[in-house]
Amino acid sequence: MAESKTGILIVDDEACIRTSMSLVLAEAGYRVRSAEDGFSALREIRRESPKILLSDLNMPGMSGFELLPVVLRRFPTIVVIAMSGAFFGNEVPSGVSADAFYQKGSSVSALLQMLRTPPQMRRCALPPSSTSSLVWVQRNGSGSSGKQHVEITCPECLSVFSLTHEGSDCLIREMDCNHCGYLIQYTIFEPSGQMSSQPFRYEARAAILTQSAFTFGN
Repeated sequence: MAESKTGILIVDDEACIRTSMSLVLAEAGYRVRSAEDGFSALREIRRESPKILLSDLNMPGMSGFELLPVVLRRFPTIVVIAMSGAFFGNEVPSGVSADAFYQKGSSVSALLQMLRTPPQMRRCALPPSSTSSLVWVQRNGSGSSGKQHVEITCPECLSVFSLTHEGSDCLIREMDCNHCGYLIQYTIFEPSGQMSSQPFRYEARAAILTQSAFTFGN
């Protein structure tokens, strides 16, 4: 039986799967929490980091394809297990960022064995993200209301959203991400010839997904 202290976070958009898997794993002695998509999973991880993340791949909102690279990068001590009914076998599908793979609908005993002997993580251990990094945001102009607006990419969950901007530029501001709740520190600048060559300290969604060989759609 697994140690009761071992925490598992199940991520799946189907409530019946979250419920059934939670019951099975709780009966096996694990401390189980669940989330319905990638955004809610990141909120749960920031509240309390699990030892193991078991995530579906095809989900609305933030899919597992998008969630898993973020977790591997930001929380490298978490064992990441992808699960899906769209792939067969026990090998991690090409393009999926995970330590292991569980085929939905296959033997529950195989999953329990995988959890008892977690796969060896072959990645560089970086300290978990605990503080916000400064995001440089370029002013985008005025919207239909006439107010200035900007687009901000959350460095934690990589979601992009628009924000109405008022006041002076070049000040360091703070806000919580609308999706994952991460504290974002950002500063807004007016684009110019000198500023355009400065390295921006934020991760664009497309760059991260390309880096992690993201090749599958939702």
